[in-house]
Amino acid sequence: MTQPLPELPRLLVDQAVKAALLEDLGRAGDITSQATIPEDAQARASLVARQSGVIAGIDLVISAFCQSDPDFQIDVLEDDGTEVQPGSVVATIEGPARALLSAERVALNFLGHLSGIATATRQFARKIEHTSCKVVCTRKTTPGLRAFEKYAVRCGGGANHRFGLDDAILIKDNHIAVAGDVVTAIERARAFAGHLVRIEVEVDTLEQMKEALTAKPDVIMLDNMGPERLQEAVALNSGQAILEASGGINLDTVQAIAESGVDLVSTGWITHSAPVLDLGLDIKIAGT
Repeated sequence: MTQPLPELPRLLVDQAVKAALLEDLGRAGDITSQATIPEDAQARASLVARQSGVIAGIDLVISAFCQSDPDFQIDVLEDDGTEVQPGSVVATIEGPARALLSAERVALNFLGHLSGIATATRQFARKIEHTSCKVVCTRKTTPGLRAFEKYAVRCGGGANHRFGLDDAILIKDNHIAVAGDVVTAIERARAFAGHLVRIEVEVDTLEQMKEALTAKPDVIMLDNMGPERLQEAVALNSGQAILEASGGINLDTVQAIAESGVDLVSTGWITHSAPVLDLGLDIKIAGT
């Protein structure tokens, strides 16, 4: 299940965290902490998992606290991609109490959301680990958070589909409807694309797939086909294109779909509907 993880660009992380802190602090800052906590108070805290799951988003946690105050001492005990149990201490943080409390929610929001995606992805990946099939995400992501959510998918053992409209050509049913037919759409895409740009086409039927194969796309997306129909598609394909199953895939159906012999299963659920992983920050004032 382990795999190399990409590094999140520091600039991207810091920009997202800065925007989140500005949203939360508003015009006057954390007036509750200012009113109740002495300015020179120090605190130490443990970031603790409340339930089992997979961690993702540690870099955003570090950025949240360090942007709140650069004097924090942070010790990460559970890296991204690791599985934790209830009570596991993910990290310890020590520094100015006001800044700790001010950054707490932003840090937990990012970590809980991304860890939830990683956890959901791991559940899918475990269901199909006995096959050669991979679970991949889609563009159904939270606006502004796509890079982080796709990173979380990687933390959970999944793989990434295209990041946006500019890094691969994916011809869907509406493109085909306007172009006239599937072959025309693929041929136009082939004439337009650079040599490094892959071309994928979505098909709804085996007849449409037969047409698509004559134009030699790199990937064929098999939309809303059951396991038996997918097996027929795999036999028809005979290794010519990468096959991706999509549509209505969930934890109850993913195993049978993967066992059909397709190369990929894509699901938007792991990014747009994964439950947040419950984590909390247990804080103590230094000296207590």
